[in-house]
Amino acid sequence: MNQSQMMILESFAGAQDEQEVNDLMDVLRSFYAQRLEKEMQRLWDNGTLDDHQLEQLRGEHLRTPYRI
Repeated sequence: MNQSQMMILESFAGAQDEQEVNDLMDVLRSFYAQRLEKEMQRLWDNGTLDDHQLEQLRGEHLRTPYRI
């Protein structure tokens, strides 16, 4: 494991109760949501992403198909 992974595990290991675990999860979710928002804004600003492409993505089925 790398240093970041160890720090996250140590943070969760030190949680006193379920509420603290939930609070840590909220912090992580917020962090990744902010990163996603910045990346989407970058793509929008440089023209990689636009209304037409968003509309196309809305209809996409991106799940991996199950194999029989």
